[in-house]
Amino acid sequence: MKLCVFVLHLIRATGRRDNAHSLLDTCGLPGDIWPAVDGSTMSSTELSAIVGAQLFAPTYPFGLKSGEVGCFLSHRQIWAEMQMRDADAALIIEDDAAIDLAIFPAALRLASANIADLGYIQLQTRPPQGATQVIDTSGACQLTVPRLAGLRTTAQVVSRDAAAHLLKLSDRMDRPVDTFVQSHWHTGLRPAMIHPSGISDIADQLDGSTIQSGRKSPMEKLTREIQRGIYRNAIQRHSRHSTAPEQGGLADV
Repeated sequence: MKLCVFVLHLIRATGRRDNAHSLLDTCGLPGDIWPAVDGSTMSSTELSAIVGAQLFAPTYPFGLKSGEVGCFLSHRQIWAEMQMRDADAALIIEDDAAIDLAIFPAALRLASANIADLGYIQLQTRPPQGATQVIDTSGACQLTVPRLAGLRTTAQVVSRDAAAHLLKLSDRMDRPVDTFVQSHWHTGLRPAMIHPSGISDIADQLDGSTIQSGRKSPMEKLTREIQRGIYRNAIQRHSRHSTAPEQGGLADV
């Protein structure tokens, strides 16, 4: 299994540049620093050409921020690039990640051994929630396929075939990339995850989030929390009834 790495880095995020190069140097894989799409520079015409509404159920209740659009497009660019490389799979890691070398090599070996069958393996910063299928272990690292797939795209290993599949399904977007990947009832690909993975999120130690959100009034915050709760309940229902393979891998959709 031949792996490469893409370190996603937003060029204007100069506070993350050294960390991006450190990730490339220490992950143990050949690859590149990939310039992320800066959603803040996109025109309304460009955004409207790719952002849809209510593309699949459950309806995502929030509008997409320009940073979320840029993040999704960045992952799509890498999925497309993977089709032109000779690597079988890629580690995609964002520039606000940190690697614990006491754990990460075992997690990467575990991912490499299983990615051909599973397609998409998150190197999660948080443990799984709810019901899971245990697939494999390596030391302290446990590879599982949770019923409710995790969020975040801090780091993941993606096969070339899974990348092509996700690329085909995402010409238009109506939710962030991690929420799209979570939606295995729509994609037919149930993400696996490894935890502990040796990956942590250190955005707060660098320059904070590059996906900014404006200030909201107390009423706006309350409304958003109610909408989020309704959406999470819908996600759980769809996860329970998903026809995606329970032990991971691609299904016909």
